[in-house]
Amino acid sequence: MVLRERTDPVIVGHLLSQHRELHEQISAARAAFAAGRKQAHAALSCLREHLAAHFLQEERGGFLEDSIARMPRLAAAASRVVSEHPRLLAELDGLIERLAVPDIPAASWGRADRDFECFCARLLAHERNENAVVQEGYNEDLGLD
Repeated sequence: MVLRERTDPVIVGHLLSQHRELHEQISAARAAFAAGRKQAHAALSCLREHLAAHFLQEERGGFLEDSIARMPRLAAAASRVVSEHPRLLAELDGLIERLAVPDIPAASWGRADRDFECFCARLLAHERNENAVVQEGYNEDLGLD
């Protein structure tokens, strides 16, 4: 008989909370684009602050590190996930910088909106990869997709 360690419900709750917060930040930024440049700039700045804290937590240990401790073969996948952080933050920084210009031309505004949607797609793919590593490390579907 093989005994399997169950996932701590506190861990699952924390992961689900982080996932929900990120989606709320993205939704707020999308809504802010409809409201105007100032609002979009402020929302992206908030998203950037949230992501930087989230990434820092991951880089200092947390669930990825715990997954590696449970299954050392996940180290390469976790490293790939963490290695994406600087690029994602730099991409968001570029968008924020473009929206800092008070009289942004209409064409640039439309391009910024499209670029934000591309950024969101990359960020959500990153989060799916991160969740896959964590779920595999816990050898359980945590319901994060």
